[in-house]
Amino acid sequence: MTNYLRKPTGLFWIISSTALIWNIMGVFNYLTQAFMTNDVLASLPKDQQLLYQDVPAWVTAAFATAVFSGTLGALLLLLKKKIASTFFILSFAGIMVQMTYGLFISENTDSYGPLGLLMPIMIIAVGGYLIWYSKKATEHRWLS
Repeated sequence: MTNYLRKPTGLFWIISSTALIWNIMGVFNYLTQAFMTNDVLASLPKDQQLLYQDVPAWVTAAFATAVFSGTLGALLLLLKKKIASTFFILSFAGIMVQMTYGLFISENTDSYGPLGLLMPIMIIAVGGYLIWYSKKATEHRWLS
């Protein structure tokens, strides 16, 4: 049986490009948070300051893992490489560690506001979707 690649659909390119943009925005958010100066932190409203103070290093590492692995996964998806799903899985692990801290361990969850659960749930959903989609793309033989 011949194992040839098929041409991906137009939707593949839209989803892959959107995944890359989404993850690049995550990298930007990570860099903004990781390198926030004390002056910038002090200029934020008090409830937002609480979200950024005293974040354990392992949570910051999980955040970095999530966004950089996700960005690499999205880039590999655009390059039609099967290994993209491995990086999406690694990214999802980072997401789950970070969100577990943010939603269940941190004492500052009240600072998220009334729609505070929306973004974490959306991040988890997108991370899970990208794993599923990259595996689907492999099944369709769009990836090598």
